[in-house]
Parts: sequence; C-alpha cells; structure tokens
Amino acid sequence: MQSAPSRLVIATRASRLALWQAEHVRARLLSTYPGCNVSLLKLTTRGDQILDRSLSKVGGKGLFIKELETALLDGRADLAVHSLKDVPVDMQAPFALGAVLERDDPRDALVSNEFDALDQLPAGAVVGTSSLRREAQIRAQHPGLEVRPLRGNLDTRMGKLDKGDYAAIILAAAGLRRLGLGERIRRYLSPEESLPAAGQGALGIEILESRGDLDAWLVPLVCPATTACTLAERAVSRVLGGSCQVPLAALAQISGSTLTLRALVAEPDGALIIRAQASGPIDAAVRLGEQAAQELLDKGAAAILAKLSTAVSAQ
Repeated sequence: MQSAPSRLVIATRASRLALWQAEHVRARLLSTYPGCNVSLLKLTTRGDQILDRSLSKVGGKGLFIKELETALLDGRADLAVHSLKDVPVDMQAPFALGAVLERDDPRDALVSNEFDALDQLPAGAVVGTSSLRREAQIRAQHPGLEVRPLRGNLDTRMGKLDKGDYAAIILAAAGLRRLGLGERIRRYLSPEESLPAAGQGALGIEILESRGDLDAWLVPLVCPATTACTLAERAVSRVLGGSCQVPLAALAQISGSTLTLRALVAEPDGALIIRAQASGPIDAAVRLGEQAAQELLDKGAAAILAKLSTAVSAQ
C-alpha cells in the first residue's frame, strides 16, 4: 500500500477566486491526509497581467496556466489548481490532468444593479462579457443590446459594473458563489439562454504525467460524474479545435445511467448558431462528445471555424 504524502505544494494564480479554489483543494487534501503539510505557491500569470485586450486576441486561456506549469516542471510545486474551462483540451506531455473535482453550478449568471433579465434592458444598453461564446448567444437573442469586452478578475469586473460602465455583466455562476457573491446574481441563465463553456464550474488539478504517486493520492478527490460530463464537453472542444477564438459551448448532464450532451458553435455576431445533442451511457462520454462535434461539423460548423481561423491569422 502506498504511503500518504508528507508535503505537497499547490501552484495557483494569486487572484481571490483562484486562491479560493486552491484553498478548497488544500482543505480536501488535508481532510484526506491529515498528516500532510500542504502549502500554496502564489503566482501571477500573463493572463492576469494583460487586461486591456480580450483573451481571444492575446493567446487564449492558456495564458492563465503557463507560469503554473513552469513551477511544476522546476519542482517548486507538485500540483496546480485551475478552473477546468481555462485548461486547454489538448494538454500535452509532460503534463496531465490528475483529477476533476465535483462541479459547482455550471450556468452563466446575470449580474446587474437595475435589471432582472436581459430582455428588460433597453435598446443600446451595454452588457459586459469576457467570452465570445456568451457574446454570440446574447447578440442572437438580444440584437438591440451593445456587448463590450470585460476583463480583469472577478472583483475588478464587479467594480466596473458598480461604477456604471455596464448595465449588466455576465459571469460564471460558480465563481460568484465560491466568493460568497451569490446574492449579486439577478438571474441564472438557463442553458437555452446561454449554453456554458466546456468544463465550466469544475476544478481541475494538473500534475506531471510522471508523478504516479500524485495520481494515486488524488483519487479520493475525483468526482466520477463531473469527470464523465467534462470528458464529453472537452471532447467537443478538442475535435473542433476549441479556443477563446471560437464561440463554442458544451454542457453534459447525467440522469440515471444516461449522459446527455448539448453543444453549439456560433458566429461571433450571433447571426448563425449551430446546435447538436447526443445521449448515451455514461462510460461513452468521450464518444458522445465526438459524436456531437461531428454533428456540428455536418451542419456547417466547419465553415464558421474556417472563417474564424482566417480572421485570427489576419490579426
């Protein structure tokens, strides 16, 4: 039987939400291994530093994990904690996804000081979001609204709303709930209103694939249901080459022994949204994700992806 760990270092971004997530993992590890010394290594990433441009224009969500991966490589940290939606789906050696924890609410949330729903906003009202996925869905359903980029950590984004820069902002419900800001949510957006990003609301733990010891130690933290759902969602993104430059969404849910996956690809202006759905046994999660991705391609997603790729290359 493998001995319990005596010391573990968690690499994390230094934002308040990232620290909450790392502390959550730390508490889970201490509960499982009471004799272990678990500490945090707080780092600032390029994604935290570049706040004047949207993620789709500066390299995508991978900007949030590079420095943490460097800490794994040079031995300063044993594991890194991420919002799973920030973790590239094509993770390459020597890195591996060691565990996916139980998911919080995966939905998007409307935050506003005046309005309870997007359809209450007057024409021309400004809505803030950091996501092309959200932007496309908002534009499709509410063409009279003005959608503007919203960057910065959660507190910065809330501050911009409270300053009056935006009539409303759209954020991941999980982050608000984790920081005790759930009361600021005016409306949880249904998947029909705003289908979430692949992996939204879930935490992922990254390790070096050579660390078989860590792989074994993390088993008690793994949530099988969340793992299956996010495997399906991330398979959609992987097949389609999903990134911040692609308005792509995927949400899997389990009922009994059946996993049902919904996915979409959209043009950024919301003029065209292509949807797909797949259902099947939970242990076929990856296949269902690939099936949904192929349905999207068959319905015309390839043309959208090609157009976006050309636009990104021209920037």
